Amino acid sequence: MRDGTAIRIRDLHKDFGDVQAVRGIDLDVYEGEIFSLLGPNGAGKPTTINMLSCLLEPTQGEAWVMGHSIRTDSMAVKEAIGVVPQETALYPDLSARENLTFWGKMYGLRGAALRQRVDQVLETIGLTERQKGRVDKFSGGMKRRLNIGIGLLPRPQVLFLDEPTVGIDPQSRRNILDQVKEFNRQGMTILYTTHYMEEAQELSDHIAIMDYGKLIACGTHEELVKIVGELDRIELTINAKSERVLAGWQATQGVHEVSAEDSKITLLVDDSNVVLPRLFEAAVGAGVRITAVEVQEPNLEAVFLHLTDRALRD
Repeated sequence: MRDGTAIRIRDLHKDFGDVQAVRGIDLDVYEGEIFSLLGPNGAGKPTTINMLSCLLEPTQGEAWVMGHSIRTDSMAVKEAIGVVPQETALYPDLSARENLTFWGKMYGLRGAALRQRVDQVLETIGLTERQKGRVDKFSGGMKRRLNIGIGLLPRPQVLFLDEPTVGIDPQSRRNILDQVKEFNRQGMTILYTTHYMEEAQELSDHIAIMDYGKLIACGTHEELVKIVGELDRIELTINAKSERVLAGWQATQGVHEVSAEDSKITLLVDDSNVVLPRLFEAAVGAGVRITAVEVQEPNLEAVFLHLTDRALRD
Protein backbone atom coordinates (compact mmCIF):
# COMPACT_ATOMS: atom_id res chain seq x y z
CA MET A 1 0.00 0.00 0.00
CA ARG A 2 2.92 2.35 0.60
CA ASP A 3 5.09 2.44 -2.58
CA GLY A 4 5.97 6.06 -1.78
CA THR A 5 2.40 7.07 -0.95
CA ALA A 6 1.92 8.78 2.40
CA ILE A 7 -1.86 9.17 2.09
CA ARG A 8 -4.15 7.18 -0.18
CA ILE A 9 -7.86 8.02 -0.33
CA ARG A 10 -10.45 5.99 -2.22
CA ASP A 11 -14.15 6.88 -2.66
CA LEU A 12 -14.26 8.70 0.67
CA HIS A 13 -17.68 9.98 1.76
CA LYS A 14 -19.05 11.63 4.88
CA ASP A 15 -22.72 12.39 5.43
CA PHE A 16 -24.26 14.29 8.31
CA GLY A 17 -27.91 13.33 7.98
CA ASP A 18 -29.03 14.67 4.62
CA VAL A 19 -25.90 16.82 4.23
CA GLN A 20 -23.13 15.31 2.08
CA ALA A 21 -20.01 17.00 3.45
CA VAL A 22 -17.54 14.87 1.46
CA ARG A 23 -18.67 13.15 -1.72
CA GLY A 24 -16.43 10.46 -3.15
CA ILE A 25 -12.84 11.71 -2.91
CA ASP A 26 -9.97 9.83 -4.58
CA LEU A 27 -6.51 11.20 -3.82
CA ASP A 28 -2.84 10.25 -3.45
CA VAL A 29 -0.33 12.27 -1.42
CA TYR A 30 3.31 11.20 -1.80
CA GLU A 31 5.90 11.01 0.93
CA GLY A 32 7.95 14.18 1.36
CA GLU A 33 5.63 16.57 -0.46
CA ILE A 34 3.41 19.48 0.51
CA PHE A 35 -0.08 18.80 -0.76
CA SER A 36 -2.73 21.51 -0.51
CA LEU A 37 -6.49 21.09 -0.38
CA LEU A 38 -7.76 24.40 -1.74
CA GLY A 39 -11.36 25.47 -1.61
CA PRO A 40 -13.87 27.94 -0.17
CA ASN A 41 -15.33 27.65 3.30
CA GLY A 42 -17.77 24.76 3.38
CA ALA A 43 -15.96 22.76 0.70
CA GLY A 44 -15.36 19.80 3.02
CA LYS A 45 -11.68 20.30 3.85
CA PRO A 46 -11.88 20.01 7.68
CA THR A 47 -14.21 17.01 7.40
CA THR A 48 -11.65 15.29 5.19
CA ILE A 49 -8.87 16.02 7.70
CA ASN A 50 -11.01 14.74 10.57
CA MET A 51 -11.59 11.45 8.78
CA LEU A 52 -7.91 11.04 7.98
CA SER A 53 -7.14 11.79 11.65
CA CYS A 54 -9.60 9.05 12.74
CA LEU A 55 -11.78 11.61 14.52
CA LEU A 56 -14.71 10.93 12.18
CA GLU A 57 -15.71 7.58 10.71
CA PRO A 58 -16.34 7.69 6.96
CA THR A 59 -19.83 6.98 5.72
CA GLN A 60 -18.29 5.18 2.77
CA GLY A 61 -14.85 4.53 1.31
CA GLU A 62 -11.39 4.02 2.76
CA ALA A 63 -8.10 5.82 3.31
CA TRP A 64 -4.61 4.80 4.40
CA VAL A 65 -1.97 6.94 6.12
CA MET A 66 1.59 5.60 5.89
CA GLY A 67 0.05 2.27 4.90
CA HIS A 68 -2.37 2.08 7.83
CA SER A 69 -6.14 1.95 7.37
CA ILE A 70 -8.16 4.70 9.04
CA ARG A 71 -10.94 2.14 9.56
CA THR A 72 -9.05 -0.85 10.96
CA ASP A 73 -5.73 0.51 12.22
CA SER A 74 -6.55 3.89 13.74
CA MET A 75 -3.93 3.69 16.50
CA ALA A 76 -1.11 3.26 13.97
CA VAL A 77 -2.52 6.18 11.96
CA LYS A 78 -2.57 8.41 15.05
CA GLU A 79 1.03 7.48 15.85
CA ALA A 80 2.12 8.57 12.36
CA ILE A 81 0.41 11.96 12.25
CA GLY A 82 0.41 15.38 13.86
CA VAL A 83 -2.77 17.44 13.63
CA VAL A 84 -3.07 21.22 13.77
CA PRO A 85 -6.80 22.07 13.74
CA GLN A 86 -8.19 25.38 12.56
CA GLU A 87 -9.45 26.14 16.06
CA THR A 88 -6.58 26.56 18.50
CA ALA A 89 -6.47 23.81 21.16
CA LEU A 90 -4.85 25.87 23.90
CA TYR A 91 -5.44 26.55 27.60
CA PRO A 92 -5.41 30.36 27.88
CA ASP A 93 -4.53 30.49 31.58
CA LEU A 94 -1.43 28.30 31.11
CA SER A 95 1.95 29.35 29.71
CA ALA A 96 3.31 28.21 26.36
CA ARG A 97 5.56 25.67 28.11
CA GLU A 98 2.72 24.41 30.28
CA ASN A 99 0.49 23.92 27.25
CA LEU A 100 3.20 21.98 25.42
CA THR A 101 3.96 19.93 28.53
CA PHE A 102 0.30 19.02 28.97
CA TRP A 103 -0.10 17.91 25.37
CA GLY A 104 3.26 16.14 25.43
CA LYS A 105 1.98 14.01 28.31
CA MET A 106 -1.15 13.27 26.27
CA TYR A 107 1.19 11.92 23.59
CA GLY A 108 2.87 9.69 26.19
CA LEU A 109 6.05 11.70 26.78
CA ARG A 110 7.47 11.80 30.29
CA GLY A 111 10.43 13.11 32.32
CA ALA A 112 13.60 14.25 30.59
CA ALA A 113 12.33 13.18 27.15
CA LEU A 114 9.28 15.43 27.58
CA ARG A 115 11.34 18.43 28.76
CA GLN A 116 13.79 18.01 25.89
CA ARG A 117 11.03 17.75 23.28
CA VAL A 118 9.23 20.82 24.65
CA ASP A 119 12.53 22.76 24.47
CA GLN A 120 13.01 21.67 20.85
CA VAL A 121 9.47 22.62 19.83
CA LEU A 122 9.67 26.02 21.55
CA GLU A 123 12.83 26.77 19.57
CA THR A 124 11.28 25.54 16.33
CA ILE A 125 8.23 27.80 16.66
CA GLY A 126 10.26 30.74 17.95
CA LEU A 127 8.67 31.00 21.40
CA THR A 128 11.59 30.10 23.67
CA GLU A 129 11.79 33.63 25.06
CA ARG A 130 8.03 33.73 25.65
CA GLN A 131 7.68 30.20 27.01
CA LYS A 132 6.59 31.37 30.49
CA GLY A 133 4.04 33.87 29.20
CA ARG A 134 0.33 33.16 29.64
CA VAL A 135 -1.33 32.24 26.37
CA ASP A 136 -4.24 34.66 26.91
CA LYS A 137 -1.69 37.46 26.55
CA PHE A 138 -0.36 36.14 23.21
CA SER A 139 -1.13 37.64 19.82
CA GLY A 140 -3.15 35.65 17.30
CA GLY A 141 0.01 34.75 15.41
CA MET A 142 1.78 33.49 18.53
CA LYS A 143 -1.23 31.33 19.40
CA ARG A 144 -1.17 29.85 15.91
CA ARG A 145 2.52 29.05 16.22
CA LEU A 146 1.95 27.39 19.58
CA ASN A 147 -0.92 25.42 18.08
CA ILE A 148 1.45 24.18 15.38
CA GLY A 149 3.98 23.30 18.07
CA ILE A 150 1.49 20.94 19.70
CA GLY A 151 1.12 19.11 16.40
CA LEU A 152 4.91 18.74 16.19
CA LEU A 153 5.37 17.18 19.63
CA PRO A 154 5.06 13.52 18.53
CA ARG A 155 7.56 13.97 15.66
CA PRO A 156 4.94 13.14 13.03
CA GLN A 157 5.71 11.60 9.67
CA VAL A 158 2.65 13.35 8.26
CA LEU A 159 1.44 16.76 9.47
CA PHE A 160 -2.13 17.93 8.87
CA LEU A 161 -2.45 21.73 8.87
CA ASP A 162 -6.03 22.97 8.67
CA GLU A 163 -6.23 26.66 7.70
CA PRO A 164 -3.26 27.60 9.94
CA THR A 165 -3.09 31.27 8.87
CA VAL A 166 -6.73 32.30 9.29
CA GLY A 167 -7.20 35.54 11.18
CA ILE A 168 -3.56 36.50 11.76
CA ASP A 169 -1.39 39.44 10.71
CA PRO A 170 0.79 39.33 7.56
CA GLN A 171 4.07 39.00 9.48
CA SER A 172 2.83 35.99 11.48
CA ARG A 173 1.42 34.47 8.31
CA ARG A 174 4.80 34.82 6.61
CA ASN A 175 6.47 33.16 9.59
CA ILE A 176 4.11 30.18 9.47
CA LEU A 177 4.52 29.68 5.72
CA ASP A 178 8.31 29.71 6.13
CA GLN A 179 8.01 27.18 8.97
CA VAL A 180 5.90 24.88 6.81
CA LYS A 181 8.59 24.94 4.13
CA GLU A 182 11.25 24.14 6.71
CA PHE A 183 9.27 21.20 8.12
CA ASN A 184 9.02 19.86 4.60
CA ARG A 185 12.75 20.33 3.94
CA GLN A 186 13.34 18.16 7.00
CA GLY A 187 11.39 15.35 5.33
CA MET A 188 7.89 15.80 6.71
CA THR A 189 4.89 15.15 4.48
CA ILE A 190 2.33 17.94 4.86
CA LEU A 191 -1.35 18.04 4.00
CA TYR A 192 -2.31 21.72 4.05
CA THR A 193 -5.85 23.07 3.76
CA THR A 194 -6.52 26.66 2.81
CA HIS A 195 -8.88 28.96 0.95
CA TYR A 196 -6.01 31.31 0.10
CA MET A 197 -4.89 30.47 -3.42
CA GLU A 198 -1.60 32.32 -3.04
CA GLU A 199 -0.62 30.04 -0.13
CA ALA A 200 -1.38 26.89 -2.10
CA GLN A 201 0.47 28.30 -5.10
CA GLU A 202 3.58 29.15 -3.06
CA LEU A 203 3.82 26.02 -0.93
CA SER A 204 2.55 23.07 -2.86
CA ASP A 205 4.00 20.28 -4.93
CA HIS A 206 0.43 19.24 -5.78
CA ILE A 207 -2.93 20.97 -5.28
CA ALA A 208 -6.45 19.57 -5.18
CA ILE A 209 -9.36 21.98 -5.53
CA MET A 210 -12.47 21.08 -3.53
CA ASP A 211 -15.98 22.45 -3.80
CA TYR A 212 -19.19 21.21 -2.19
CA GLY A 213 -17.45 18.11 -0.89
CA LYS A 214 -16.01 16.99 -4.22
CA LEU A 215 -12.60 17.21 -5.87
CA ILE A 216 -13.02 19.19 -9.06
CA ALA A 217 -9.36 19.34 -10.14
CA CYS A 218 -5.98 18.03 -9.03
CA GLY A 219 -2.39 18.45 -10.21
CA THR A 220 0.61 20.73 -10.04
CA HIS A 221 0.06 24.48 -10.25
CA GLU A 222 1.21 24.45 -13.86
CA GLU A 223 -1.13 21.56 -14.75
CA LEU A 224 -4.12 23.28 -13.14
CA VAL A 225 -3.48 26.58 -14.89
CA LYS A 226 -3.51 24.76 -18.23
CA ILE A 227 -7.19 23.92 -17.58
CA VAL A 228 -8.03 27.49 -18.58
CA GLY A 229 -5.56 27.35 -21.45
CA GLU A 230 -3.28 30.01 -19.95
CA LEU A 231 -5.75 32.65 -21.09
CA ASP A 232 -6.39 35.97 -19.37
CA ARG A 233 -9.86 36.50 -17.94
CA ILE A 234 -11.46 39.93 -18.43
CA GLU A 235 -14.66 41.02 -16.72
CA LEU A 236 -16.27 44.13 -18.20
CA THR A 237 -19.33 46.04 -17.06
CA ILE A 238 -21.12 48.24 -19.60
CA ASN A 239 -23.88 50.86 -19.42
CA ALA A 240 -26.20 48.92 -21.71
CA LYS A 241 -27.48 45.42 -22.34
CA SER A 242 -24.80 42.92 -23.34
CA GLU A 243 -26.45 42.21 -26.70
CA ARG A 244 -25.17 45.58 -27.93
CA VAL A 245 -21.55 44.42 -27.91
CA LEU A 246 -21.57 40.60 -27.80
CA ALA A 247 -21.32 39.96 -31.52
CA GLY A 248 -18.56 42.53 -32.01
CA TRP A 249 -16.53 41.28 -29.06
CA GLN A 250 -16.91 37.63 -30.06
CA ALA A 251 -15.43 38.52 -33.44
CA THR A 252 -12.52 40.47 -31.93
CA GLN A 253 -9.09 39.02 -32.62
CA GLY A 254 -7.61 37.31 -29.55
CA VAL A 255 -10.99 36.57 -27.90
CA HIS A 256 -11.69 32.88 -27.30
CA GLU A 257 -14.78 32.73 -25.12
CA VAL A 258 -17.48 35.19 -24.15
CA SER A 259 -20.26 34.85 -21.56
CA ALA A 260 -22.71 37.48 -20.37
CA GLU A 261 -25.08 38.17 -17.52
CA ASP A 262 -27.08 41.36 -17.88
CA SER A 263 -24.52 44.16 -18.35
CA LYS A 264 -21.55 42.15 -17.05
CA ILE A 265 -19.50 40.30 -19.66
CA THR A 266 -16.68 37.82 -19.11
CA LEU A 267 -14.11 37.05 -21.80
CA LEU A 268 -11.18 34.64 -22.04
CA VAL A 269 -8.47 36.21 -24.20
CA ASP A 270 -4.89 35.60 -25.33
CA ASP A 271 -3.34 38.77 -23.91
CA SER A 272 -5.42 41.34 -22.06
CA ASN A 273 -2.92 44.12 -22.82
CA VAL A 274 -3.46 43.61 -26.55
CA VAL A 275 -7.15 42.73 -26.57
CA LEU A 276 -8.51 45.41 -24.20
CA PRO A 277 -7.93 48.34 -26.60
CA ARG A 278 -9.75 46.38 -29.32
CA LEU A 279 -12.70 45.80 -26.98
CA PHE A 280 -12.90 49.49 -26.11
CA GLU A 281 -12.80 50.37 -29.80
CA ALA A 282 -15.62 47.93 -30.58
CA ALA A 283 -17.67 49.29 -27.67
CA VAL A 284 -17.29 52.86 -28.92
CA GLY A 285 -18.42 51.71 -32.35
CA ALA A 286 -21.54 50.18 -30.80
CA GLY A 287 -22.28 53.34 -28.82
CA VAL A 288 -21.61 51.59 -25.50
CA ARG A 289 -19.52 52.81 -22.59
CA ILE A 290 -17.42 50.42 -20.47
CA THR A 291 -17.89 51.37 -16.80
CA ALA A 292 -15.70 48.77 -15.04
CA VAL A 293 -12.78 46.53 -15.98
CA GLU A 294 -11.23 43.63 -14.05
CA VAL A 295 -8.36 41.57 -15.46
CA GLN A 296 -7.19 38.26 -14.05
CA GLU A 297 -4.17 36.44 -15.40
CA PRO A 298 -4.10 32.63 -15.26
CA ASN A 299 -3.92 31.38 -11.67
CA LEU A 300 -5.76 29.06 -9.31
CA GLU A 301 -8.58 31.56 -8.86
CA ALA A 302 -9.10 31.56 -12.61
CA VAL A 303 -9.20 27.75 -12.61
CA PHE A 304 -11.81 27.74 -9.87
CA LEU A 305 -13.89 30.40 -11.63
CA HIS A 306 -13.65 28.46 -14.86
CA LEU A 307 -14.80 25.20 -13.23
CA THR A 308 -17.47 26.54 -10.87
CA ASP A 309 -18.38 30.01 -12.18
CA ARG A 310 -17.83 31.52 -8.72
CA ALA A 311 -14.93 32.89 -6.68
CA LEU A 312 -12.89 30.84 -4.24
CA ARG A 313 -13.94 33.04 -1.34
CA ASP A 314 -17.69 32.96 -2.11
